Amino acid sequence: MWFKNLHIFRFLEPVTISSEELQEKLSQAAFQPCGKMDMESIGWVSPLGRENEALVHSAQNCFIFTARKEEKILPASVVREFVNEKIEEIETQQMRKVRKREKDEIRDEVLFDLIPRAFSRSSYLSAYFDMTNGWLLVDTPSNKKAEELISFLRQTLGSLPVVPLQVQKSPANVMTQWLVKENDCPADFELSDACVLTDQEGAVVNCKRQDLLASEIHGHLQAGKLVTRLALEWDERLGLVLDNDLVIRRLQILDLIEAKINDANAETAIQLFEADFSIMTSELAILIKKLFKEFGGEDEAAYAKMR
Repeated sequence: MWFKNLHIFRFLEPVTISSEELQEKLSQAAFQPCGKMDMESIGWVSPLGRENEALVHSAQNCFIFTARKEEKILPASVVREFVNEKIEEIETQQMRKVRKREKDEIRDEVLFDLIPRAFSRSSYLSAYFDMTNGWLLVDTPSNKKAEELISFLRQTLGSLPVVPLQVQKSPANVMTQWLVKENDCPADFELSDACVLTDQEGAVVNCKRQDLLASEIHGHLQAGKLVTRLALEWDERLGLVLDNDLVIRRLQILDLIEAKINDANAETAIQLFEADFSIMTSELAILIKKLFKEFGGEDEAAYAKMR
């Protein structure tokens, strides 16, 4: 159940909800399948799987929860084809032009007929509160999906004072220095083999499976490009890709954490989930704090302006 990506948000005000209170709130917006005429439905499901009724799992003062979104699949091209067929039939049989208002009515009729018969697909998105550190962490690289989950969570809870992380130093400038100066990568971190370089005009260089300290990349940096995405390895514990907007992508478990998980001796799926979540939350808290430090710490002045 390890998160693959991290969108990290900061509580602007103390959030004191307990896991029991959160369970009660989420249960009032539990997932319900799409109705006959619904195009989509969103609600909360158990993060432990379909066989479990708990909507919240807690460990080490962290609460994990999962949203499920069901969407009807009804391509615009299919709707357009049915609408055009009906319009052509009317114009042929009645020998008249179909006006816009009537076209809109025909489209509504087509949708009324097609929506109940459309297939649906579901997507799942997990997040957790780190109550000790005052964070909300969402398992997605997408700003849109993160904001959608937060919006629904805010609707469920009544309020949710969270904002994206703000730090003192520009992540792009700091990461660029890690490549400009050899051995300048922070302690416990190693450069991996991928990065994205961007200049002010929007030119982008994607580097994959390369030595990031090579002269070719150094030349791009001397020409004014900045590192906007960088692959790193942290202390033989996690591999990751860090964006200049502080989104963490492609989290990968490395040897030391793999050994911790194995040492947990989990025998069931639930036990493995519990071990994974406990280890994940503690390790990510350490990682995030180390990254904060490299970027000068959090920008409290920026947070103050958002309150």
